[in-house]
Amino acid sequence: MDTAAKAAILLALSAGAPVRAEVVATSEAGFALRYAASAPVSAEAAWAAMVRPAAWWDPAHTYSGEAARLSMVAEAGGCFCEAMPTEEAGAAAVVGSGSVEHMRVVQAMPGRLLRLSGALGPLQSEALSGVLTATFEPAAGGGTQIVWEYVVGGYMRRDPAQVAPAVDAVMATQHARLVAHLGAR
Repeated sequence: MDTAAKAAILLALSAGAPVRAEVVATSEAGFALRYAASAPVSAEAAWAAMVRPAAWWDPAHTYSGEAARLSMVAEAGGCFCEAMPTEEAGAAAVVGSGSVEHMRVVQAMPGRLLRLSGALGPLQSEALSGVLTATFEPAAGGGTQIVWEYVVGGYMRRDPAQVAPAVDAVMATQHARLVAHLGAR
């Protein structure tokens, strides 16, 4: 993450944008995480920004290292996907170097709710299911309250209580980057 992005996130976390992040619950079956912050934009603008992850997602948490390769089709069945870069094979480029489905959209209500299903990052290699629910509601004092809840469950080879803090750190960063992108100060 570059210095400007870190500064924007720290500003969003420390200044006028009240941010709450927490591991809500853990058990042998999984864990639940929750993030909440206000942004000085309408719910429709916040929703529109969220469905364009290339503009705010941390490239360190992509497979390609490039957030610009992320896209989302914001309708039921739509993909939050990443196109992998073309690989060079000698003098010729290899076509179709791959793609990654990070999550699948299961419910889209513009300006109100976006629900995605999928186990993110290294969780994909486990027998897990994850659901990220993002809600957009009027914030006290104006703007929009953006709440994310990410619930992960199923079988994993590691203790969920040990995995949850690492996933929490990544998700808290992503949520803070979205809020900072929306101009929270």
